Amino acid sequence: MRYALLCYDSDAVVGAWTPQQEEDVHTRHAVVEKELADQGRLGPNLSLMTTSAAITVRSGGEPIVMDGPFAETKEQLLGFWIIECASLEDAIETARRFASHKQTGAIEIRPVALRDQGTA
Repeated sequence: MRYALLCYDSDAVVGAWTPQQEEDVHTRHAVVEKELADQGRLGPNLSLMTTSAAITVRSGGEPIVMDGPFAETKEQLLGFWIIECASLEDAIETARRFASHKQTGAIEIRPVALRDQGTA
């Protein structure tokens, strides 16, 4: 089963990291990523740009375009990993490893299904 591990945190917290703090987090994440890649379990790993670059299109009769993410949360989606896991318990353990590298934020686990491989 494929799972998306969605990485959330506050833009203010992450934006206040020193370059060394940011490098430390990415270096620690890279250890988990390499293990997953070596096992053939790591899919795309993407970081999202700051929420000030986001645009939201709200559904409705006439869709409305707005600046910003307008998520109903104090923490913003920063990026995500797509991983292959044998079970939900395996996905939880992997998320725990990623979450252990930061003092704030969260890792949300979502099962995913491949709808289209895409061309990019």
